[in-house]
Amino acid sequence: MHWPELIKGTLVKRYKRFLADVKLFDNKLVTAHCANPGKMTECSTPGQTVWLSYHDNPKRKLKYTWELIQMPDSLVGVNTQIPNRLVSMSIKSGAVKELAGYDSIKQEVKTGNSRLDILLTKKNSDKCFIEVKNCTLVKKRTAQFPDAVTARGRKHLAEMQKLTLSGSRCVMFFLIQRTDADIFKPADSIDPEYGAELRKAVKNGVEILAYDTGIDLKSIWLNSRILCDLDNGVHPG
Repeated sequence: MHWPELIKGTLVKRYKRFLADVKLFDNKLVTAHCANPGKMTECSTPGQTVWLSYHDNPKRKLKYTWELIQMPDSLVGVNTQIPNRLVSMSIKSGAVKELAGYDSIKQEVKTGNSRLDILLTKKNSDKCFIEVKNCTLVKKRTAQFPDAVTARGRKHLAEMQKLTLSGSRCVMFFLIQRTDADIFKPADSIDPEYGAELRKAVKNGVEILAYDTGIDLKSIWLNSRILCDLDNGVHPG
């Protein structure tokens, strides 16, 4: 998946969750949209090099969108609109072998009291519901989710357990928008309730997939599946 033309700058500050002040190469100060509701732990340090996209749309209040930040060991994608698009494209192209063999794909599907990201369907009516989560927090080469307490995330897990128990296949897909992780685990120190609900969901049949990405200043692509660590044991997903 190709980036739009990227503009290099230096992060001044991120604030009010969805705003970031960035100094461009010509010292011009702009305010960019930060399409990420998370805390962005360790991925919003002032002084770091960032890249923005520019959108000349008269309906947009903010013309710039924050796309990438350079961390010590990896470029990191911060735009949470990217994972759903990238995962959907990768499924369609056959790059996710664990999700091959379905005949149709639909995005943003309402089910129960939730809305899940992707629905795959076979001609025999078998269904696979997928919820995609953006993961940018990495410590000691371990990707972790979430980076802030997420009641919405727990709600998704509860809904997926209901669907699994009723006979549908459900998959939690953690997309790591960086290149420096070897393993994935829930961030229990940040949201222990989410970690407990994720383990419960796995016991009830919800599957886990964690994939890292390849990133450069031209594109981002699905790279390879990494192992998941639950309860100090490796879970293949």
